[in-house]
Amino acid sequence: MEKIFLSKKISQFHKKIRTFLTNKKFLEVSTPIMVPIPGMEPHLTPFETKLSLPGIFESHQRTITLYLHTSPELQMKKLLGEGFGNIFQITKTFRNMELGGNLHNPEFTMIEWYRKNANYFDIMKDCENLITHLTGKESLTYQKQKISLKKPWPRISVNELFVRNCGIDLNENKTFATFKKTATQKNLDINHCRDWDEIFFKIFLNYIEPNLPKDRPIFVYDYPASQAALAKILKKNPFFAERFELYIGGIEIANAFSELLDAKEQRKRLIYEQKVRKKLKKTVFDIDEEFLARLESISRPCAGIALGLDRLFMLLLDKKSIEEVILFPVTQMLNL
Repeated sequence: MEKIFLSKKISQFHKKIRTFLTNKKFLEVSTPIMVPIPGMEPHLTPFETKLSLPGIFESHQRTITLYLHTSPELQMKKLLGEGFGNIFQITKTFRNMELGGNLHNPEFTMIEWYRKNANYFDIMKDCENLITHLTGKESLTYQKQKISLKKPWPRISVNELFVRNCGIDLNENKTFATFKKTATQKNLDINHCRDWDEIFFKIFLNYIEPNLPKDRPIFVYDYPASQAALAKILKKNPFFAERFELYIGGIEIANAFSELLDAKEQRKRLIYEQKVRKKLKKTVFDIDEEFLARLESISRPCAGIALGLDRLFMLLLDKKSIEEVILFPVTQMLNL
């Protein structure tokens, strides 16, 4: 009976999301789950499958490698390049090697939406309005912690968090050598870190993320440009990019940015990510030339977001694990 109750609540949330976005003139779209070129993000691992092409004789048959998308982002941006306006999509998303803990399942539900003539601060307002629309209240309680949803929600830059929690100004630690030296002097554990980004992630996960407020949602914005390959660079400081993540109850539920629309710059960043994937001994994918061609057709600024609905519903329904809001989590299907 509990599963039926939760499914009804989740169904209601889906209806409310669609109503909220369609009332704001967003068009719901559907893009393919199987794609020839997935996202290039170095730390994501897609599922691989094979498309068998029929032939008259068995010896004439051949196969093409396809991937289950890790995000519908590239395909949705192609639609923007074809003249679509504000769009959204609720879709199943797949990421290999993401299993364990309370926040991961290899198959999960994501919503992405893209707003024309907007930047990442406009998407922050969308988040505030959508989630308060779902709750209908100015607060929620998650695992006995009351979380105020009163708008506007706090916003804080990544660099400010590093200064406040670790006494490290990233502007003064832009190289691997200086960052490593500073972190070591402050007795921060950065063992086994091989480059600048690995130091960043280890410090962020161990010393910053656990200290984010639990009683308020918070937008953490302006991430290092090296971690925002599809985002617009911050004009006043190109070391950072116009990207944010949304945390509620200390849990990261969304990733968003002002979209990079310069195809030449985008190509450079994708080539860099190819090099990183090769260094990490991950599959190196071709550059999606159709994606780059469509970027050149987007004439106005736009911003987009990927929000994990299972995590959001887990929070709204006060469940400790996303497996409680997924009818068939992988661990149960495989008895893991």
